[in-house]
Order: sequence, then structure tokens, then C-alpha cells
Amino acid sequence: MGRPHGYSDADLARIVEEPVKETVRTGFARDRARVLHSVGLRRLAAKTQVMVSGVSDFPRSRLTHTLEVAQIARELGNALGCDPDLVEVAGLTHDLGHPPFGHNGESELDRLAAHIGGFEGNAQTLRVLARLEAKIEDVAGGSVGLNLTRASLDASCKYPWGRRSSTPKFGFYEDDWPIFEWLRQGAPADRTCLEEQAMDWADDVAYSVHDAEDAVHSGLVHLELFTSSEIQQDLVAIARERYCPDREPQALLEALRRLTNLDYWPGHFDGSMASLRELKRFTSYLIGRFCVSAQIATQIEYGTEPLTRYAANLIVPEEVRDEVAVMKAIAVKFVMNRDGAVTEYARQRAIIADVVHALTLEEGRSLESWLRPTFDAAKTDAERFRVIIDQVASLTDVSLLHWHSRLVR
Repeated sequence: MGRPHGYSDADLARIVEEPVKETVRTGFARDRARVLHSVGLRRLAAKTQVMVSGVSDFPRSRLTHTLEVAQIARELGNALGCDPDLVEVAGLTHDLGHPPFGHNGESELDRLAAHIGGFEGNAQTLRVLARLEAKIEDVAGGSVGLNLTRASLDASCKYPWGRRSSTPKFGFYEDDWPIFEWLRQGAPADRTCLEEQAMDWADDVAYSVHDAEDAVHSGLVHLELFTSSEIQQDLVAIARERYCPDREPQALLEALRRLTNLDYWPGHFDGSMASLRELKRFTSYLIGRFCVSAQIATQIEYGTEPLTRYAANLIVPEEVRDEVAVMKAIAVKFVMNRDGAVTEYARQRAIIADVVHALTLEEGRSLESWLRPTFDAAKTDAERFRVIIDQVASLTDVSLLHWHSRLVR
């Protein structure tokens, strides 16, 4: 089994050493296979992306979004010289820690778990990969999850720090510190590797383009609206507030107008085959525009030799970041802020809180059998509550509703 060019033996190390298999696959290819066959990845099929999962056949689920991110990241990373399997692993794992009901569910679990260090989807991803997935155990019989290579775990870590008052984003819980310390050996503090940066940009690109496509197809967005000055100003305000507060409104307005003036910006959508083709052409070209811009800018800065790990940072031109920001604002305005959304989000949060409280009152008796031993072995209330949070976070949108009907009277 050869070592991929640009990577060290330390990058290919695993928490638990495993026998070398007689195979032509690299360690990163093995990691990719493990994630593809994982329970956590399958669960994403019934978890919300932006549109509620299962309501309509066209919009993305968290799983289809993940697969698209992995494909975009793989091609971008490969163009820069990264190992393509490693970058794809980062894409496949980036949302494994997301709970039911998307970011709304994440916020509610963070509120409920505030007294034990909170909840964050990316910190939960590390927990899933290195603890909760059933694959490999250590000499003491404890789970080490999928036992991915150091480089794969590092590439999956979007926020390489613990909980901070300055940001709601963080990459590990306090009791997962030993795992985090191991995977970050030799890495610069607070900096992510190039493979993670390619994945993160692919996530932004996929989110910005595909969520807008889903909104158009679902009838929540009418393309004719984008000629309206009022709509343009609304999108600029949302983009500035949520994604790029340091950018001038005029720069964001110019970004939106650049996009709407593109030859392939669709002018109308009526659900016909012709308009579906036009919409797909738009999404395909836009993804290429955003990714190729980052690839070229990075290679201008660092050269065209293969780039891996901490040899470079991904360079994304500010004008391109502006364009992605205003595209992301489309989903916020027309999907997340649609009529009735506030009521629906409140209902979702109440369901999550009800199930967490019910499991707490039952002292873990209804936990699934794969988590019950961890709950029973916990020494403190905080440790036991973390297991309850793990259980609820693992559920899909559909299974959470079943749990609610069974546990809450």
C-alpha cells in the first residue's frame, strides 16, 4: 500500500494501529470506503438540508447535499494537487454531526446542552467519526469509531478549537480533547489544512447554488423578482448581515448584478423540460465559475506544483465570495424566512426539547442498545446527559417524530 505523494507517515497514522491489508488502496481510499458504508452517512438521507426532508422529491436532503459537496471538493482538491480521496472524505464527513431539523435543531440542542459545553454540528462530527460509529475498538475495548487516518480527521475539522465566547462555532467537546489533540499533532494553531479549505469552499458553493435551485423548483422563488431593486437590496442586506459584515453594500449589489447579467442566468422557470435544462445549465456553470476562480487564484499565489496539507491556503477572490454570499441570501430570504417558517421552527425546537426531557426523566431507559452501556458507565450527570444528546442528534427528522409520539404523552 503506497503512501500518496505529498503526505507523511504521520498523516496516514490511525489512533489504533491496524494490520496492513494486501490491497492497492491507499489509507485515504480505505477511509473513503469506511465513511461511505457508515450508519451516520445513511442517516443523512432523512435529515433536513434547507427544505424539510421528505416533503417533496426534488429538493436536496442532507445526504444528497453531502454527496454533491464531496464531488465538488474532490475535483477542486485534485486540481490543486491534494489527494482526491482525502478531500472527498472531508466532503462526505462534513455534515455527519448534524441533528434532525438542520441548523434549527442544532441551535436547540446547543441551548439544551449549554450546561455541559453546548452542541455544535462540527464537534459532533468528530464525535461520530472517532467514537460513535461502530468499527474499531482500542485495547481497553473502547470505541475509536471508524479509526480514520490523522489527515482524514484533520481535513474533516472545520473549526480547530474548543468552545469560545467569541464564536458559536467550535470543533470538539471537552471530553473529546484527547482525540482532537492527537489529530492536530504538528498542525498550526487555529488553521485548517488545504484539504479542509477545499471542502469548506465546496460546501459554500453547493449550498449557495443548489439551495437556490431547490427554491426556484419549489416555487418559493420567482426568477423575475431579481430585477426588483427592493429584492436586490433585501438580498444585499441579508448577505452582509449573515455572511460578510465587513463588505460594503455596493460591492454586494454589484456581485448580484454580475450574476443576473450572466448569459446563463435563467430568466423564467415553469417546470417544463426546457426550463429544467436551463436551470441545470445555470447551476453547473455557476459551480464551475466559483471553483475555477479559487483554483486559479490559489495557483497564481503558490504555483502549479501539487499542494497538500499546510503548504498553502485556498485563495478565493473577494468578488467571488461576494457572489456566493448573495446566492446564499436567496435561500435565507425565500426559504428560511418564508411565511409560516417561524411557527414551524418553533414546533421543531419543541419536539427536540420534549424528547430530550423525556429521555432525561426516564434515566436513559429508552436509549438504543448501542448507547445504553455508555450511559450506564457514565460517572456524572453531565456525562449521562451528553449520551442523551448523542442519541437525539443521531435521529433523522422522521425517526425523531416517532420517538416523540412514543415518549411524549
